[in-house]
Amino acid sequence: MSVYNKHTDTILVALLKEDNQKAYTEIFERYSKILVNHAYKLLGDHDQANDVVQDVFLAIWNKRKEIVITGSLSSYLYKATKNKILNHIAHEKVVSSYADSISNFIENDYVLADSSLREKELEAIIAQEIALLPAKMREVFLLKKVEELSYDEIAIQLNITDKTAKQQVYNSLKILRHKLKSSLRFLVW
Repeated sequence: MSVYNKHTDTILVALLKEDNQKAYTEIFERYSKILVNHAYKLLGDHDQANDVVQDVFLAIWNKRKEIVITGSLSSYLYKATKNKILNHIAHEKVVSSYADSISNFIENDYVLADSSLREKELEAIIAQEIALLPAKMREVFLLKKVEELSYDEIAIQLNITDKTAKQQVYNSLKILRHKLKSSLRFLVW
């Protein structure tokens, strides 16, 4: 039995900030199962729920020095898990939306040999290109295109100007159009 299971969450977080792997392990053991169950209720898929929780804990370890927890650790972990789930759902929604849009364009203007296979390839390309956007640009893009927030709402949420938000979305679309135009040459005859 580890002495760490007797520590409070506050002590464990303090130890975590000092690179204490045993404190990290205790936090993981204390909360991972509950978070996976919570994620499963929202996603309905065990693998996705496990992946989301693994991502949350990986992010905690990677950002352990900067973590600022104002409330309880459990609240922080639930919120981090919820945010990961929302990002996952938003990402899936964007990929699906772009795939549908481009698929309609292709079906109306081009003949595809195997539209199902090509659509999956296209979804993968779109997801990859969105994932390759710089983090802040991707965040602004998803808030505008998936969450459908106004530029003012994005500016308030991210503590940036509305002009910066507009510019980030414009730059995102420019990058995605260029990348997707290149990719479409390989997908159509």
